[in-house]
Amino acid sequence: MSGVMQKMMKQAQKMQAEYQKSQAELAKKEVVGTSGGSMVKIVMDGNGVLQSVKIAKEAVDPDDVEMLEDLVAAAIRNASDQVKKLSDDSLGAMTSGLGLSGF
Repeated sequence: MSGVMQKMMKQAQKMQAEYQKSQAELAKKEVVGTSGGSMVKIVMDGNGVLQSVKIAKEAVDPDDVEMLEDLVAAAIRNASDQVKKLSDDSLGAMTSGLGLSGF
């Protein structure tokens, strides 16, 4: 194997290790998505795994289930957006120095 190829393989292995470390660190972080003035709160870890759902009693109206469904969906979207930003910030820093601008 040529020296260039060996260098590329080592760099790829290093990147893989850094990626795995970043994923483990993300899993330890939490984001809270809210809607309805915080009547619905969704907690996700940094990998987007749902941890908990909290719904205020005031949000529960048996005559308007659709509103509660909309609030839950909005809180999930809010949490998911935060997870994506957290992931982009974490993993973006890792990939920014790769010099892949031509790809």
